[in-house]
Parts: sequence; C-alpha cells; structure tokens
Amino acid sequence: MHLVTAEEMRALDRYVIERIGLPGAVLMENAARAVAEAAMALGAEWYGATGSGSGVVRAPSGGGAPSGERYGMPSGGVGAPPGSASARACEAARGRPLRWLVLAGKGNNGGDGIAAARHLLEMGAEASILYAEPPERLSGDAALQRDAAARLGIPAMVYEPGAVDWRSFDGIIDALLGTGSRGAPREPYASLIREANASGLPIVAADIPSGLDADTGAVHEPCIRAARTVALAFMKRGLALYPGAEYAGAVTVAPIGIPARLADAHGVRVFRLDEAAVRGRLGVDPARPRRPDTHKGTYGRVLVAAGSPRMAGAGLLCVRAALRAGCGLATWALPAGLAAAVTGRVPEAMLAPLADGGRGDWSAVDPEALAAELAGADALVLGPGLGRFAGDAAWLRRVWDIAAGSGGAGRAVPFVLDADALNMLAEADDFVAWPKRPADSPAILTPHPGEMARLTRTSTAEVQRDRIGVARDYAARHGVVLVLKGAATVTALPDGTVYVNTTGNPGMATGGSGDVLAGVIGSLLAQGMPPGTAAAFGVWLHGLAGDRAAAARPNQASLIAGDIIEHL
Repeated sequence: MHLVTAEEMRALDRYVIERIGLPGAVLMENAARAVAEAAMALGAEWYGATGSGSGVVRAPSGGGAPSGERYGMPSGGVGAPPGSASARACEAARGRPLRWLVLAGKGNNGGDGIAAARHLLEMGAEASILYAEPPERLSGDAALQRDAAARLGIPAMVYEPGAVDWRSFDGIIDALLGTGSRGAPREPYASLIREANASGLPIVAADIPSGLDADTGAVHEPCIRAARTVALAFMKRGLALYPGAEYAGAVTVAPIGIPARLADAHGVRVFRLDEAAVRGRLGVDPARPRRPDTHKGTYGRVLVAAGSPRMAGAGLLCVRAALRAGCGLATWALPAGLAAAVTGRVPEAMLAPLADGGRGDWSAVDPEALAAELAGADALVLGPGLGRFAGDAAWLRRVWDIAAGSGGAGRAVPFVLDADALNMLAEADDFVAWPKRPADSPAILTPHPGEMARLTRTSTAEVQRDRIGVARDYAARHGVVLVLKGAATVTALPDGTVYVNTTGNPGMATGGSGDVLAGVIGSLLAQGMPPGTAAAFGVWLHGLAGDRAAAARPNQASLIAGDIIEHL
C-alpha cells in the first residue's frame, strides 16, 4: 500500500482530473459515499443491538431532535427510509435513525463531508451540516455540494462557540481541514475541534483528522481524535506514523477512482509494510517453506561479533535470534576472556574466541582477527553489547574495510551495524569518504532514535519530527539501508524506497529487543536475501513475533526479548 504526501496526492488528483478527464466532482462523490458508509458501519458498531462498540468507548446517549432555536436551523434532521443493514440495526437499537453532524470546512475536504451528508440520507440516517465558516466562502466542487444539500433541505448552520447541542447527535463526520492544512488550526476551527472532541461522540475523519500533519504524523493542538479515518485513494504518511496514528483510530483506504499504478508512475516510493506488501512488494512468503533436499549450508552462516563483560546477554540474544530466524549456522565471535562465561549457553552456535590481550573486551581485539572468520561467513552482525573504548571509531573503520572487501575478507560481506557500532560510526568525521560497498550489497544500519540523532548530529526530537525524511536522506547520502527503529519502524533503501512497518507492540520496548532484530536481519542476509528485503522483512517478522509473544503473555508489560525469539 502506497503512503503519499499531501503534495503527491495533489499531483495525482490533478493528473486524473486534467489528463485522464475524470471530473473532480466524480472523485468527491466517490469519496463521500465511502465516508458515509464508514459512518454507518461505525454507528452500527457503536450503537448496535448489544449497546457496546468494538474497541471504542460508548458515547453518552443523546435525546431529542436538534434544537432549531439554538442552531438557527429547521428543527430535526432530514431522513430517508432505512436503506441498509447498518441503518436498520441502529434504528432497532435506538428506536430512531442515527443523527450525524458533518463538520465542514471551506475546501474540498468540506465538500467531501457535505456530499457524505447526502449519502447518509440515502442510507437511512439523518444528517445536518455545521459550517466552520459562512458557506458562501466555499467554491468549486465544494460549492456545488453545498447548493445540492441546501436544495435537499439538509439542515445547516454556521458554527458559533458554545451554541452546539452535541447531545442531539449520535456521531460526527470531521471534514474541516484536509491534507493541505499546515500548522495548528486557527479559529474558528480550533474551538470547533475542541468542542467536537469534548462531546464524547464517535468521530469519522474524512481523509485525515483535522489538525494532523499529513506528511509527518505530527499532531497539532487541537487535533480531532477520530474513532475511524477514511483515507481517500491512498493512505497519507501521517496516518501510519506516531503520534498521528493514535489520533486516526481505525484506518480504511477507500478507492475513489485513482488507480494504484498511477502512484508508481508518479514516483511514490513509500509503502506501508503489511503482509500483503511482504508478499507483493518484497516477494517473500512469510512461511518460508524449505525444499526437502537442503542442508545447513543451504541456509548460510552468519557471524555475530557482539558482547562484552557487562553486556554478554546482547550477544546471546543476537545469536539465538539468528538461529531462530533460519540461518543454517551461526558463529559468535567474542573476546577470548568472555568465552568461558558463555560456553554452552547457546549450544547450537559455534564460538570464535578472539585474542584480547587478557582484557576480556574488544579494545585489544585486532580487526584482522575477524577477517579469518569472515572468510567463511555469508553475513556479519557487528555491535550488540560491543562496548566502547578509546580509538573505537578507527577500529570500526578497519572492520568496515574488511567487510567491504578491501581488507582480509577479499570480498564484500553483507553487513549489519547495530548498537555500539553505530555510536562508533557517529564519531567518525569522515564516514562519507569510507569505501563504498557494492550497490547490490549496502550495509544495514539499525539505529533507535537516539542513535540516529548521534549519526545525524541533531536531536532525538528532530529525528522523530520527520522519521521518513531523516531515514531516507541518510540512506541516500551514505548508500546504506537505514532501519530507524521505534513505533512504525522505518526502513529506507539507498534508492529512495521506504517501508513503514505495521507489526509490533509497546511490549517490545524492552532491553535486548534491538539485539534480536539485528540477529534476525543478519540471519536473513546469510540466507541470501538482498539487503533491502532482509531489512524490511526482518523488521516485519520481528514485530510479528513480538505480537505473537504479547498475545501469549498476561500483558504486554511482562514481555522480554527472549519471548520474541521463541515466537519467530
């Protein structure tokens, strides 16, 4: 599924209207029907015969028709005979049709909402329109919808703070501010949004909740808190990123007449990573069935260079995860002084103790010692629990050269850098001048937001403000695959392709979870997956394992990294 920016959506709209010849009014009509259908479905969910919703808090029941005196509009709503199962269920449960209030701005988003009010009448509900601004300010297709609604006698009024009797309605459609809105909503929109949120009524957002940045997921004050969002044509990036995703509620994507292939043709390269994308975009069968005539060598050997006296567990988790993710062989390279403490902890893995001058850490390990191990490896994971030491950036540069094929390995080895290896890299002023890896074998970097801030020499807040932009820019500039961890992990490829993950849960915010991810990605590399595919699929698989693990626990808070491994 494509994730588009506001500008990309505008370009696609223009192309379909101007080049394909499909009138904007047709797109608006299709959008409106989808919004109305979503409202009816939410109404049935919220006010169904059981009296309880699914994943939502029941709204306080309203009573009576809208007050004509208070609104300056005809008393009651205009309705039509119940025409849908949702309408009949709701009317049976409440003894009357559901009453929807459409909050309409002056742009095309408002037009979508006004047209949705008309469709709600067809579907057996009642609808009224609350204009944020005088309706004569509407233009184009939105003005056409305004006039049609007026001719049909749909009750309408202009918003005045404190004048709305919200108890007279059962639900709200937010059609105030569309994807073109930037920054915090201004008056009268701000007051209207606050009142709508405070009403306790279920809200369906048309395309995007008003107050949410369509590109970054940033939430401005105030912002509509929707129970459901109907993304029109394509999902907007901000709906897939936090905190925006939290305000969007359940998101559905409604086709309105713009084929998905047009997004490809217009260069949209950001995708939502769900199972359909794993199978389609990545070309991976999540079950990864094996041929009967294979052996351990078929599935590759991963070399994990990880662990230190204080963080030996990071290496253990990484190696175990690599094995569970399906590699045929795993070797754990570690300082010789640490080997005795971990011998037998992962009997399925081989140990490669490296001379450390008796220190028991990586500070005295010669990078050339890794070269011999790399000679037989199909992938390298470097960094989990490695620790820091004087001169470690120069040490990492030597390992980089070896793995890039300009050192003792003699060939480019697929390479994952995680944790302390990333902190070392952040202190290398000349990283841009380091030897470039082959285009088909870029290194994979897996930072969390704090590590990403160090790599980019900015703040964590700046990274989080534009996760896709930051990851994409770094990946392109340095020719790497960048996995920016966190809620909705972002995987950016050097060619500008980006995947935003959909699996995972807050229980995975626990020590060692990143070590598990590094092992999973390294394992997939060793099995022959291209780096971009291994990174994106590894992120998705890691999150899926976390979801399975959380489902098996009494609560998410009790989840630990080892649980994730057991559900790979």
